[in-house]
Amino acid sequence: MTSRDPTTSEFNGVQTLPTDSQLSRDLSRWMMPIEVLCATLMVGIVLMLFGGVIARYVFSHPVGWIDEAVSLSFIWVAMLGAVLAMHRNEHLRLTMFVDKIPAQWRGLIHAFALVAISAFLIGLIGPSIEHVESEWMVTSPALEIPSGIRVSAIAAGMILMLLVIGAYALKTVSKKNLFIAIIGVGLFVTFCFGIAPQLKELGMINILIFLCGLVFFCLVAGVPIAFCFGIGVMSYLAFTGSIPLVVIVGRIDEGMGNIVLVSVPIFVLLGCVLDATGMGKAIVDFLASLIGHVKAGMSYVLLASLFIVSGISGSKVSDMATVAPALFPEMRRRGNKKSEMVALLATGAAMADTVPPSIVLIVLGSVAGVSIAGLFESGFFVAMVLLMALLV
Repeated sequence: MTSRDPTTSEFNGVQTLPTDSQLSRDLSRWMMPIEVLCATLMVGIVLMLFGGVIARYVFSHPVGWIDEAVSLSFIWVAMLGAVLAMHRNEHLRLTMFVDKIPAQWRGLIHAFALVAISAFLIGLIGPSIEHVESEWMVTSPALEIPSGIRVSAIAAGMILMLLVIGAYALKTVSKKNLFIAIIGVGLFVTFCFGIAPQLKELGMINILIFLCGLVFFCLVAGVPIAFCFGIGVMSYLAFTGSIPLVVIVGRIDEGMGNIVLVSVPIFVLLGCVLDATGMGKAIVDFLASLIGHVKAGMSYVLLASLFIVSGISGSKVSDMATVAPALFPEMRRRGNKKSEMVALLATGAAMADTVPPSIVLIVLGSVAGVSIAGLFESGFFVAMVLLMALLV
């Protein structure tokens, strides 16, 4: 069973780091430089992009090294941000099944999730270092620095996440459950390596085994969603073929090397600014004074606010954090049920997910090679149709 600490908190049924323990204080102290570095890099990205726009469109003198500097900063922000998210237990995970498991088994499931993540990170640390060594011989054309400086962020992120998980597991998981989880994962890996020749003969069936079955099992166990797919892909490549795992690291590097994805953290930052400065609340208050007095007016205000705010920030988390605190108290005062308000908020957020600028559409366009401008145009009309349907 999971060791219980009086200061240990829970998030959606999954234990988080203790809030008032020596471990929490030590980790927070070690995380502080990473937080400062991430914030500094984000400020640098914003300033460089702003300077690049001014130089290109005002002075007609584009600066060639800005794209490379932004790409370098972005991959470091992404990997160090993953470390911070691991420390704060903010990686998205599916807890619906974990919450329904009897309490006496949750500790073991929690231990398995941590060991599975650790196995994935350990499996990619070696290929990450190998990728850094191969890229160190390549020099960037504008900055004239080794490309290994940029891709070393991947190896650094893997190592730091492994250290955070190790410290977390030693404090929050009992030795018995941790030992059982390690043995279980070790037996699974050994068994798969032992039957690797038979797995290769199965051909495409392995996709169902690893990319569907194993991924689903990890999702049920509460493993963060990103790591579920990573574990499935790594297992498929390691047990069923001769493709080296460095290919995964190369795909990670290629994915985060796309300059278009830099817009994602910038839109999230814009959503935080919208929430912190009170601009979002001002929009909500204006709509409430405009149509809030009609029948079911606050529901209309909620949907319209999500639609408008989504067109500014692009981050649904920031949108809901801006709209819900401003409207829910008044909606409760007018007799709305809490379940209905939450359902309307979730449905409205799904509706507004395609309102430009949409992080989902940006990532989809970047990965699939589809025109992002075209996705924005079609997404706007889709969101308008859904908005009209919800209003009716």
